[in-house]
Amino acid sequence: MAATTVYKEPAPRVDAENPLESMMSRFNVATEILGLDDETYNVLKAPDKQVIVHIPVTMDNGKVRVFEGYRVIHNTILGPSKGGIRYDKNVHLDEVKALAAWMTWKCAVVDIPYGGAKGGIICEPTTMSAGEIERLTRGYTLALKDVFGPDKDIPAPDMGTGPREMAWLMDEFSKTVGATSPAVVTGKPLVMGGSLGRTEATGRGVMVSALAAMKKLGMDPKKATAAVQGFGNVGSWAAKLLCEQGVTIRAISDVSGAYWNEQGINIDEAIAYKNEHKGRLDGYAGATLMDNADDLLLTDVDVLVPAAVEDVITEHNAHSIRAKLIVEGANGPTSASADPIINEKGIMVVPDILANSGGVTVSYFEWVQNRQGFKWTEEMVTERADRIMSDAFEKVYATSQKYKIPMRIAAYVVAIDKVAQTYKFRGGF
Repeated sequence: MAATTVYKEPAPRVDAENPLESMMSRFNVATEILGLDDETYNVLKAPDKQVIVHIPVTMDNGKVRVFEGYRVIHNTILGPSKGGIRYDKNVHLDEVKALAAWMTWKCAVVDIPYGGAKGGIICEPTTMSAGEIERLTRGYTLALKDVFGPDKDIPAPDMGTGPREMAWLMDEFSKTVGATSPAVVTGKPLVMGGSLGRTEATGRGVMVSALAAMKKLGMDPKKATAAVQGFGNVGSWAAKLLCEQGVTIRAISDVSGAYWNEQGINIDEAIAYKNEHKGRLDGYAGATLMDNADDLLLTDVDVLVPAAVEDVITEHNAHSIRAKLIVEGANGPTSASADPIINEKGIMVVPDILANSGGVTVSYFEWVQNRQGFKWTEEMVTERADRIMSDAFEKVYATSQKYKIPMRIAAYVVAIDKVAQTYKFRGGF
């Protein structure tokens, strides 16, 4: 993997009109199943803290521009809050609140001792120089120096940010406390305390989830076929690792289109081709270009891995899906309207909240290593991440069987129950 490739923690689908209520819709179904009392429901629905900051930045032309930024702490009952920081012109407070709540459930479902948080700054990073972004990042860090902390709130990369910004954040925060503090942030460069195994973490979690689900369904990986929509970081790693387990990958896709090979695509060859052609599969000769890229979702395969964008499986095409198993590498690839159809067809879905949580798991490992002052080997990271993903799958699957509910709702039940039980044992509110 090229040195310039960086892992960025995935963020869930956000509804542009009402992101918080969009997130809460499935939460509400899960709380009804649990019989959650009104008091706990109301506590979990509202964020613990939301901070709005205004950051003056001297631009390269000498003028001072003021940027608006946010940090929302949804919940810290399980431990310090965790969540990325996104730089995007469309960032708004309701979006950040929804993402923060979602992170609470995501960390809880894989049993990581974190609460949920999220941050964002309204800006257009593609039009800003490195110097302007650095001054913005350092200003945001100073504005939130009393919020951030290794035992309080731990940021990470998200849309528009990466290891470079996390390095600046760590440096600025360290200055405020008078000591180097690598554990204040994850997603750092490897030389500054970043973790090995981070780049492939999300795709690997998809593979582990897929194998666990295939075992429940009695599917032999060496006889199984799959289609992977999206060939970016998550999709390409998921395809590569599934292929190594014996799964035949019949279809892959990216923005250039979908590619089909009945006998199986050579994934290593496809990745090499993509890396040599500016990250795109245009002209790839190892498979046939499909007439309609969306038809990849409807191909004759056992396992479907949507790892591209949100809402690709909807009420309009769900009836035609032939896969027996869907493993969500992307966030929100299945619309709510498609859920009843998928369930009626008897297709097992490993939801995004579980399947793509390998990334935040390895971010947790980075924090642990920073606290220990000790670097783990890649083998240690991989073995421990695989175990966490496997254990989380088994717990969600058992919950789905207990309540006779889909895996998606079962994941929320597991997460909400963990947080609610912790409130009970700690003495509540």
